[in-house]
Amino acid sequence: MVNPGWADLDRGLFSISVAAELAGLHPQTLRIYEREGLLDPARSAGGTRRYSRRDIEKLAEICALTADGLNLAGIRRVLALQEETRQLQAELARLREIAGEPAAPQARKPRPRPAGA
Repeated sequence: MVNPGWADLDRGLFSISVAAELAGLHPQTLRIYEREGLLDPARSAGGTRRYSRRDIEKLAEICALTADGLNLAGIRRVLALQEETRQLQAELARLREIAGEPAAPQARKPRPRPAGA
C-alpha cells in the first residue's frame, strides 16, 4: 500500500541533496533559487528544507527556461505569469459554473524539454 502522503504533490518529502539529484542540479543551485524567490520549499520542525514533488516539477521547468537562455529575473516573471494564468482560469471556471455554462477544456501544461533539445 502506498503511503497517502506520497499522493500529496505539495508535501515536502525530499531533502535538498535528493531534490538536487532528482533535478540534476547542485544543492547550492537550489539554495540560490530559493534566495531568488523561485522556490519556497517546506521546512521540517528543525528547519531543514523539504522539497515536494511539485517543487521537483518546478525545478525541471526552471532548468528548461535556463536552457532557453532566460536569466533568473526572466524565470521569476514567467513563473509569476503562469501562476496568474492558473488563478484566472480557476476563476473563469468558477464563474462559468455559477452561470451554468459548460466548462471550457483545460489547457495542457507544457512539458519540460529534454536536455539538449
